[in-house]
Amino acid sequence: MEKVQVKEAKGKLGVLVVGVGGAVASTFIAGTLISRKGLGVPVGSITQLATMRLGKREENRFPKIKDAVPLADLNDIVFGGWDLFEDDVYKAAKHAEVLTDEDLNKVKDELSAIKPMKAVFDQNFVKRLHGTWVKQAPTKWDLMEQVREDIRNFKKDNNCDRIVMIWCGSTEVFTPLGEIHKTLSSFEKAVKENHADIAPSNLYAYAAIAEGVGYINGAPNLTVDIPAMWEFSAQKQVPICGKDFKTGQTMLKTVLSPMFKTRMLGLSGWFSTNILGNRDGEVLDDPGSFKTKEESKLSVIDNILQPELYPELYGNVYHKVRINYYPPRKDNKEGWDNIDLFGWLGYPMQLKVDFLCRDSILAAPLCLDLVLFSDLAQRAGMSGIQSWLSFYFKSPMHEKNQIAEHDLFIQYVKLKNTLRKMIGEETVDFID
Repeated sequence: MEKVQVKEAKGKLGVLVVGVGGAVASTFIAGTLISRKGLGVPVGSITQLATMRLGKREENRFPKIKDAVPLADLNDIVFGGWDLFEDDVYKAAKHAEVLTDEDLNKVKDELSAIKPMKAVFDQNFVKRLHGTWVKQAPTKWDLMEQVREDIRNFKKDNNCDRIVMIWCGSTEVFTPLGEIHKTLSSFEKAVKENHADIAPSNLYAYAAIAEGVGYINGAPNLTVDIPAMWEFSAQKQVPICGKDFKTGQTMLKTVLSPMFKTRMLGLSGWFSTNILGNRDGEVLDDPGSFKTKEESKLSVIDNILQPELYPELYGNVYHKVRINYYPPRKDNKEGWDNIDLFGWLGYPMQLKVDFLCRDSILAAPLCLDLVLFSDLAQRAGMSGIQSWLSFYFKSPMHEKNQIAEHDLFIQYVKLKNTLRKMIGEETVDFID
């Protein structure tokens, strides 16, 4: 198989994080810095820990992905970003209370040196937060231009060869796809005219693509999942991916649903509830932001179970999702699922799952992998929607003539086969 010409990962890789002072971002950054010092293990990171089979089974070749694929080295990463609050990343991480002081102090100097740039903020899109470190400008276009200037200055000041941008910010209020999102020209016109449906995330994404920077959408916001951005990313030859990191409860759904389907077990109902006390939980306490998250979470089961093909098994599923803000729990989210299923001759059964997880601990390794894989895609000349990275998202972006793939294991095969093709190895279909 012909090897893809991937540019060498030389020089520094700038990682610009939107919401750099949030719980997810500060955990991601601190953990990466700790890992590259050899003071911790990046558990959960496929790029750092996972192996990949190459060739036939009998060849017994199972190198680590990072040894087989030309990824950027962790030592070459430089972090920066924007936040609504002025605290440096060390102070922000202490406030988030995800990592212990003992761990944070291992990289205190490096974290303290990362000071956020002023953020683009619009209260209409995140009702529960009140930003104090925000940009001012007469139009949304001017705000976008300020972000572009930030990107250029960061790249120059830190001597970066390449940049990747990742959204780790809050979930914005639900915005339906409108005419302004359908073409690049209508989108640009709407930005210049301060259209109410142009969200801050749209401005970051446009600025990134305009500067030739790959964009990763870690929230369920529309952002780059609109025709205007598909058009722009193709024009600028920039990779984009998203949306909404797949971490706790939804990850379990993408594992359990394929199990029911492969065994032809029926499903009557699935009730999911969460309690969460961090800033994300506070934001999602607003009905507008929750609506955006709900849309992302609800799409999974129908996509995997295909009720149109199996009406007797999945044609009448009652699916309910709830997220409850509960401050005492902080970042330690609890996801509880009650699943009513049925088997032979329709006899009922139940499955209950109680996942006491840590939101940012699960999301941090996803951020690292996505940054490294997006940089790899850029160096490999891959642009537009990176559907091979669907593995990482609750509501994965896909080409308009395709159907999204939600099954975690199919997604994982697709990811590894994409990597195999990049390095000139045969893809694996497991029939050998």
